[in-house]
Amino acid sequence: MTLYSLMNKLWRSRPEELRSLLRESRILWRREPSVVRVDRPLRPDRARGIGYKAKQGFVVLRVRVRRGGFSRPRPNSGRRPRALGTVLHKVNVTMLEEAINRARKKYPNLHPIGGYLLTYDSMYKWFEVIMVDPYHPTVRSDPEIKLPDPLVRRVEKKLKEQVT
Repeated sequence: MTLYSLMNKLWRSRPEELRSLLRESRILWRREPSVVRVDRPLRPDRARGIGYKAKQGFVVLRVRVRRGGFSRPRPNSGRRPRALGTVLHKVNVTMLEEAINRARKKYPNLHPIGGYLLTYDSMYKWFEVIMVDPYHPTVRSDPEIKLPDPLVRRVEKKLKEQVT
C-alpha cells in the first residue's frame, strides 16, 4: 500500500485523534474569513489526485460555505436586505461548486483545478480548492498540467501582446 492510499484510508475511517484535531481546527476556522490562502493542503493525497504539485504557481485555498437549504423563511421584523439571510445557495449548484466560485471571485487571476471537502459542523462546510496561476512560467512549461485550450490560447495571446 502506498502512503497516499493509507492517508485516504485514515481520512475515511476518521479515528478519534483526527476527529479531535479537526474539532480544534474548526473552532479556529470559524473566526477566519470565508476564503483563506493556506501554505499546503491538509489532505495531500486528495490534492495530488486533483493535480496539485508543491511548486510555484499552485495556490491552496480553504473556503467556508454556510450549510442549509436554498430557501429560508423571510424574517418578520425590518432589517437591511444584506442581513436577511434568505439567499444562501442556488438550487442546481453544489456546495463544492459554490466554494470554487467563491475562490474564483476572490482570486480572479487564478484558474481552479478542483476541490474537496475537509470537514463540516452544524453551521459550515469547509472545502480546499486547488488553483493554478496560468501565467506563471513553471506552470506554462510543465507538460503534465492540463489547462483548458481556450485558457492557454488566451494566456499566450496576452503574453504575446505584452512582448510586442
